[in-house]
Amino acid sequence: MTGLGKIAVLGAGNIGGTLAQRIAEADLAAEVVLVDIVDGLPQGKALDIQESAPILGFSTKVNGSTDLAALAGADLVIETAGLARKPGMSRSDLLAKNASILEGHARAVREKAPDAVVLVVTNPVDVMTHWFHAVTGFPRKRVFGESGTLDTARFRSFVAAELGVAPRDVTGFVLGTHGDTMVPVLSLSSVSGVPLARLLSPERLARIVERTQKGGGEIVELLKSGSAYFAPSASQLELARAIARNERRLLPVSAVLDGEMNEKGVAIGVPAVIGRGGLERIVEVDLAPAERAAFAASVAAVRADLEILAHLPSSHAGT
Repeated sequence: MTGLGKIAVLGAGNIGGTLAQRIAEADLAAEVVLVDIVDGLPQGKALDIQESAPILGFSTKVNGSTDLAALAGADLVIETAGLARKPGMSRSDLLAKNASILEGHARAVREKAPDAVVLVVTNPVDVMTHWFHAVTGFPRKRVFGESGTLDTARFRSFVAAELGVAPRDVTGFVLGTHGDTMVPVLSLSSVSGVPLARLLSPERLARIVERTQKGGGEIVELLKSGSAYFAPSASQLELARAIARNERRLLPVSAVLDGEMNEKGVAIGVPAVIGRGGLERIVEVDLAPAERAAFAASVAAVRADLEILAHLPSSHAGT
């Protein structure tokens, strides 16, 4: 398998537009369609990307639309729509508005692309993944969120900079929420197989963990307006490629748990094998006692947001 027939990207903002460009340039599908409510935005970005094809050599057809009917027949739907985080705003502050946006999209996906795999990006992503899954009623293997892939990339970048080594040689997982309670798993992290604990002092590791947990906020503060999109779209491309090319990559994603890691009925970042059908299986890992406690706290934070979501007006959390 070398690619998909159609990938739909919901939201043509910085993340959605950049992601559509990356997908097209990687030739992951015969067609990429950008969908957004702002007339001209998805069409203009799609045309701009398409005009780069003769130079970059990709054959993917890129289209833009304001009509959710453009989702029809999509093999993969990537949900990026929603409000961006502003300075001082937590991911949970985005909950009510983004839940409303995603509810309409989830219903459209259920109707127009009933066999699609769905990758949720919208923040707070763990809660929004649970929400999208609930509204569509899709099998959990076909609805998961991009979280740990981005957080792990940030963690690996910070470790590489601290040690002066190639970022690709740093391996590891960041599990739990895509937020302040994320859990960089130091016990499973290394540089070309050498454990981080042998390379960095506890104090230096603690600083890297803290910076990883605040990685998105650091960029928001620097930009003053808007949030990150280069690294996020790269991490989303990694997942889209794993699906389109059936790579069966072991990657951290926000998955709806059903007893794994001793949790159930909550979407949270865990290692999973990702292939053409979506989430093929969750891989349970042994965590150090402190990491296990941090993971439990992470789950508790998501459950608190789910309680808020369940009591929002017109909530369909139990759909």
